[in-house]
Amino acid sequence: MTGSDSLIKLDFDDHGEAGRVARVTFNNPEKRNALGLAGKEQFVTVMTGLKHDETLRALVLTGAGEKSFVGGTNIGEMAEFDLAQAESSSTWTHRVCDAVRQFPVPVIARINGYCFGSGMEIAACADMRAAADHARFGMPETRHGIPSGMEASVLPRLIGWGKACELVLTGDHIDAEEAYRIGFLERMVPADKLDDAVQGWLDSLLACGPRAVRIQKRLIIDWDRMSPTDGARAGIQAYVDAYRTDEPKRLMTAFMNRKR
Repeated sequence: MTGSDSLIKLDFDDHGEAGRVARVTFNNPEKRNALGLAGKEQFVTVMTGLKHDETLRALVLTGAGEKSFVGGTNIGEMAEFDLAQAESSSTWTHRVCDAVRQFPVPVIARINGYCFGSGMEIAACADMRAAADHARFGMPETRHGIPSGMEASVLPRLIGWGKACELVLTGDHIDAEEAYRIGFLERMVPADKLDDAVQGWLDSLLACGPRAVRIQKRLIIDWDRMSPTDGARAGIQAYVDAYRTDEPKRLMTAFMNRKR
């Protein structure tokens, strides 16, 4: 799954005792890193293996080359779908996005270019999004005779109902500046500063308690489906769970010692 001819590449940054950062790259640059069925299956296989890696501190998603994150699903395949293939493809898109959303450590989308259709859905399911200022975004499905489904349903909570409706109904594209303005992006930077923006987040995550971050990520997933009251109750339990190891005491003691 990780060879030079693979549609999904996997690499690691080793930070010693602090743990590792995984980097998953969509690797189909000749087709704007478009995800066909094979790419979706490979991605889910890679993510399934990674989620059991207790040394992981964070995951970075990006696209091969400098022009595209994920340019959508492979239109050449889609044009020939029968009903069964349409169901299979859309189901695999959901599995891809769900693997991102449910991942046990923070997921950063490093958006280095075109981010269309399923690519925008994948990015929406990440915890944080940074993009190069030349990136473009859109949900063009209606232009191709199909609706934006699956994790397009995540967009309203990120950018509001009005903007989400505009994108999925018109199929229009927006630039990185607009994506940043509406809150889809947390950071927008020149292309040569994109790695610095991502690294800034990674440095902050590596400075946190590994177990605390995993508990926090699980709590974030719970918040998405809970009422405020239930979310508070889950937060109380998560807070208590943090004290099942000595991580809070160690990090708080280290902080107080630095202050002295």
